[in-house]
Amino acid sequence: MALVRWEPFREVETLQRQLNRLFDEIAPTGRRPEEGIAFIPSAEIEETPDAIHLKVEIPGVDREDLNVQVSPEAVSISGERKSEIRMEERGITRTEFRYGRFQRVISLPTRVQHDQVQAEYKDGILKLRLPKAEEDRNKVVKVNLGNGHRGNGQGQ
Repeated sequence: MALVRWEPFREVETLQRQLNRLFDEIAPTGRRPEEGIAFIPSAEIEETPDAIHLKVEIPGVDREDLNVQVSPEAVSISGERKSEIRMEERGITRTEFRYGRFQRVISLPTRVQHDQVQAEYKDGILKLRLPKAEEDRNKVVKVNLGNGHRGNGQGQ
């Protein structure tokens, strides 16, 4: 039987290439929309007794370039951040902005009345107020405390 030398760094490099490929599929760094999702907007969710409040950060996107869809269980937000066309005659232009299509689907912690959603889009922040479904609003769950015995049943 031949001995094979173990090279751990080669395995790490292979793993790195696989992770890079995975991240490129999820959020490509290219700027052309046909290359896939350009970025994933950040979100903040807060639950109150009556509603779910969702804020999504989407700076630089016009209202007409947004598509918001709400189901009883989730919110889907998609759109496009369009790049500015600039003509540079001197020097080099460098940008770290991401342009192109985006989509974010956010699962909700409870069912909502998806036909009663209130929305506001101002200064690059999308705010949604999602009223809870009536059956989930005052839902009380009984907790089963077991049969009252603990341990091995020998009178602890």
